[in-house]
Amino acid sequence: MAVNAKRKREWFTAFPKDYRWSFITSISLQRVSGGAANTSEIFEICRRLKGKDGDDKAWVREWTRMGDRLREMGQAAQRKKNLYSAADFYNRACNYYQAADRFMFPKNAKSKALYRKSIDCFHRYVTLTDSPRTEIVEIPFEGKKKLPAYFVHAQNTKKAKPPVVVQYTGFDGTKEGGFSMATLELVRRGMSVVVPDTPGVGEAIRFRGIYLRHDYEVAGTAILNWLEKRKDVNAKKAAIFASSLGGYYAPRTASMEKRFKACIAWGAQWDYHEIWKRRIEAAYKIQLPSPGAHLAWSFNTKTSEEALKKLEGFRLDGVVQKMKCPFLIVHGDDDQQIPLVDAKKLLKAAGSKDKTLRVYSGPEGGAQHCHMDYIQPVISYMADWTAEKLGA
Repeated sequence: MAVNAKRKREWFTAFPKDYRWSFITSISLQRVSGGAANTSEIFEICRRLKGKDGDDKAWVREWTRMGDRLREMGQAAQRKKNLYSAADFYNRACNYYQAADRFMFPKNAKSKALYRKSIDCFHRYVTLTDSPRTEIVEIPFEGKKKLPAYFVHAQNTKKAKPPVVVQYTGFDGTKEGGFSMATLELVRRGMSVVVPDTPGVGEAIRFRGIYLRHDYEVAGTAILNWLEKRKDVNAKKAAIFASSLGGYYAPRTASMEKRFKACIAWGAQWDYHEIWKRRIEAAYKIQLPSPGAHLAWSFNTKTSEEALKKLEGFRLDGVVQKMKCPFLIVHGDDDQQIPLVDAKKLLKAAGSKDKTLRVYSGPEGGAQHCHMDYIQPVISYMADWTAEKLGA
């Protein structure tokens, strides 16, 4: 459903009449610096979509088409033993497949097949690339279940057991998506990073039936327990770092799981139930990062109204007052999904003595949701802050 993509601060909108399409295109553009996208490829996709704003079937077709092209190029390079070239092609193919899947509903066998191709491409990328050194891992979670994840080794450090960052994505992101942005900046500053698909996200929901839940500290505790058994990180110096709805996940987790020594909310949250209540009341004719159907799918409910009831626990008031560790919130002053006032409420309520709200207005860092209109200065700031707090 097309919704106008402009507001008080100008930002590059590939599709001015469609906020969702413009926002997701901007995410891909921000991944260029990390090697997960290419501007020429994105502009070609956009040209093919010109005049088709809101036609999600066309969106899925064109992003998949580019993913297929890059995957074939990767396979050809791999056959010739040009492994670094192959890795680069696979990395971009993964991103394009996942951009396609974002607007692919219902999440049926066809959608799952597309997503499996994205994961296969990313696994090939981390296996073939020379940097950063990455392990494909499984983290025990609630009985026999496991969270799929990547463990990325710290760079530029002489420490045998460097600090570690647990990096989450948000409501509709993936572990692969954040890799090319935050992960690369964290590891180069001497911190290892574990990037999981958590409840309601990525592979966890698609292939393992691990649905969205409010008590996100359960995942944080499981990951810390797993990290404590590794001999190559210092799990006593662990931070939690999360974007978008991760602005709920991370503060909730750090407030309930006291072993975390720092917390970063990359985009604030306060009352996610209220956010979705407004979206549903507006019949989704409002700025959304994904189709409205994503909510019910995340909770495995039949309707959005049933899912809304499950969101009643997604409130931080009464929780973040328990937080003790250093806390950083970054937020754009023109965030069209989550208002700046929510970031201010979160800052005021947080129990941490060391707490900071950094608001970006555009020239020095992106003003939009999670700064996807201009991300690099914000990522650098968050990574530097994390390294300082963990003593990397």
